[in-house]
Amino acid sequence: MPKIKLIDVAELAGVSKSTVSQYLNGRFDYMSEKTKERIKLAVSELDYVPNPIARSLKMDKTKTIGVIVRDITGYYTSRTIRGIDDYCKTSDYNVLIYNTDVDPEIEARSLEALYQLRVDGIIIASSGKNTALIAKYIERGLPIVHFQLEHDGNEKNIIVSDYRKAAFEATEYLIKLGHQRICFMTQNFKNVKSRMDRYLGYTDALNHYQIPIEQQLIQYWQRKSGFQQPPTNILQTVNPPTAFFTQHLAITTELLTVLNEENISIPDDVSLLGFDDIPMADFFKVPITVITQNPYEIGKEATKLLLNNISNKDAPSQKIMIPCSLSKRLSCKEI
Repeated sequence: MPKIKLIDVAELAGVSKSTVSQYLNGRFDYMSEKTKERIKLAVSELDYVPNPIARSLKMDKTKTIGVIVRDITGYYTSRTIRGIDDYCKTSDYNVLIYNTDVDPEIEARSLEALYQLRVDGIIIASSGKNTALIAKYIERGLPIVHFQLEHDGNEKNIIVSDYRKAAFEATEYLIKLGHQRICFMTQNFKNVKSRMDRYLGYTDALNHYQIPIEQQLIQYWQRKSGFQQPPTNILQTVNPPTAFFTQHLAITTELLTVLNEENISIPDDVSLLGFDDIPMADFFKVPITVITQNPYEIGKEATKLLLNNISNKDAPSQKIMIPCSLSKRLSCKEI
């Protein structure tokens, strides 16, 4: 079946191409009702679908934004995307989503693809490895808003949780339960400001309550290799921690797996507090106490900021901090 073109609609309706174009773009100021009806019938009869890319070449906006995420299956990410999509629906915008699996090369290709598709702007959970490339697109006039992680602190427009305050409040909660030896389990945070902020919140609380900071209680986890030191070994030291404070949902779930395999009871043998909620946590035998972010709100605020930058190219840069909350459950006990 041959592809229907704009000229085919114009010929069937007995009008010019420009008149059909005006109709499709909602410009009816000087168009009679009869003309509109003829074009409407022609579009319906031919089953004509406008080419959005071709139309974007003639318009300032495509009414489409791109979203680049690290792991589309993650609970935090999926809730953020829902916030983005819901806000776009109320603003007549469409969303294109790209998943990178935390691969900087895929992220770079995603940025290029969205730029070629002439999206009006991009929301990105960046790997931190394409800073210069992102800056190049911003210089070309493409609005970009970051979320989830702040890397070097130079991101121009960004929406993140208030990680430092949340980590302080979580550590303080454990301290008030009597815990003095709290094992901070994290990914490498030296080059990622958002992770550093969590560490600083943890140390702020220790300093506030005059508890020494012990480097052996700072333990690292990597996405591919797991824990640098097995949690069971940590619990077998002379003076073991009484609580684990995990900084990522994947760390929490892997730690739970290890403790369960070794029949280590929570909270009888060790308390556990995690960063990021666990789906269906209330159905666990021992529901886990967590810091709860608000990814849906982050998605809405990121979209609101991006659309504002799209409509106002001179809008000042913003860093917006979204509060977290502490969901107290049964995994932390008083000692």
